[in-house]
Amino acid sequence: MDGNPASVDVAPKAGRYYKFRWLGMALLSLGVSLIIVDATIVNVAVPYIIRDLGINLNDAEWINSIYSLVFAALLVSVGRLGDRVGRKLIFLLGLIVFVGSSALAGLAPSGSLLILARLFQGIGGAMILPSTLSIVNATFRGSERAIAFGIWGGIIGGMAALGPLLGGWLTTSLSWRWAFYINLPLGAIAFIGGLLFIAESRDEDIRPGWDFTGFVLLTLGLLSLVFGLIEGQRYGWWIPQQKFELLSFSWPYDSVSPIPVAILIAALCITLFLLVERARIRRGDVVLADLRLFRIPSFAYGNAAALIVSLGEFGIIFVLSLFLQGALGYTAFRAGLLLLGVAGGSFVASGLVPRVASRLGARRAVNLGMALEGIGIFTLAPLIYSQVSGVRLLPSLIIYGMGVGFATSQLTSVILADVPTAQSGQASGLQSTSRQIGSAIGIALIGTTLASRLGHETAQQLSQIPGLPSATKGRFVELISSTAGQVLTTLRSTPGSEAIVKAGEAALSNATGTAAIVAGVFVLLGFILSLRLPASNES
Repeated sequence: MDGNPASVDVAPKAGRYYKFRWLGMALLSLGVSLIIVDATIVNVAVPYIIRDLGINLNDAEWINSIYSLVFAALLVSVGRLGDRVGRKLIFLLGLIVFVGSSALAGLAPSGSLLILARLFQGIGGAMILPSTLSIVNATFRGSERAIAFGIWGGIIGGMAALGPLLGGWLTTSLSWRWAFYINLPLGAIAFIGGLLFIAESRDEDIRPGWDFTGFVLLTLGLLSLVFGLIEGQRYGWWIPQQKFELLSFSWPYDSVSPIPVAILIAALCITLFLLVERARIRRGDVVLADLRLFRIPSFAYGNAAALIVSLGEFGIIFVLSLFLQGALGYTAFRAGLLLLGVAGGSFVASGLVPRVASRLGARRAVNLGMALEGIGIFTLAPLIYSQVSGVRLLPSLIIYGMGVGFATSQLTSVILADVPTAQSGQASGLQSTSRQIGSAIGIALIGTTLASRLGHETAQQLSQIPGLPSATKGRFVELISSTAGQVLTTLRSTPGSEAIVKAGEAALSNATGTAAIVAGVFVLLGFILSLRLPASNES
């Protein structure tokens, strides 16, 4: 796990725990489902949250991204902690943190407290995910392990796609707050069942020590990077557009915004992290990330593909939810119902994966999945306009979902295929980190693309309305841009606003189409990288 002498995973292979190992797998799957669904369940609820709490698009991006960001920043560290003190223990503690913060999110009276609750949800998720993968790795052997990994990967792909439907139904039928409250009973079931039926396991030969410097550098680097990408639109990419204040701190410079400074800090921290890890490896110290794993081609290219594809996967669902509700006037449930096409395609593909992988190999199944994702997005982008019928979008969404199902269910096993068993725990954490970093940065980049394009498109569309005063035009450009078009829901019921609503719908459609193309480019890059996966991984 740290690149040192082989480690041994210890888990009971007989008795009550082993007899109930598949029930344990179901409980682990439930835990994984909660944290994966929570990465997407909020998407369709975002317009309601914007209106209910009075937040803007930047805050909405943080509600999504802070979860994935904290998740990504802590995965490797928490995975190492689980190897040391016990994976079942960390899994159960993660459920407590996740369920508690879900209750806080549901009760949040403001955007700031909701973002804080999502931060703690990310901590809980980071405790749950690597623990489940390591428990699966320690519990199952031979052909059973392949089946268990397939289930684990299929859960990730399917649940990510199912989140919008569940979120839409809860938001429309009850309240957006129930997108968080739903975690309470399900989390309790996973906790009680896990306590009774999941075996404890740990790495008995793990070396003492902790890479605190690496942890601080990596966490600060990722936080700074995503802050810069998300808040660039608000504070200005170079010249300050708005004063940055946090608690008692106020940005002191008028000639430069905090954004380039944040991105510079990110670059320095990540560079220093790589240098520190290499130096610790040379000295034989314990490391947070054993960079030698990236000398394994399947691990290196697989992680790069996972990161880049995640940029597109999570970003496209985020902007589509805003488009469906803002430009087309869908309810959250109706938007989730349409996005069920993604989940349906993913589940269909997951059922076909065993036959496709056995015939073509796992690597080709990943290639096929990423190709289908790209086809789905690039055929979807031209259909995004303000009068489109949801039925016309459905085939592209299904194709995209099938791609997610094929790629996600096999990518984990491909990434880990050539990794030595002694380092599988750390490798698992690193591949999960790659996905979550991609998710956080993807929402930031694609959300920023949407925001910047929406402002330009709104100004252009409103300028075509005869006799509209400049002051009124400027006010509606700011209003439509800052709410990601969700103010259109209110304006539709306001007499005399028909021309402004029509202009806003066209602007949001054009901006979403651009964001979709950006997401498609990321997926295409991931597909190209997946072609570099070595043929030795085929099985």
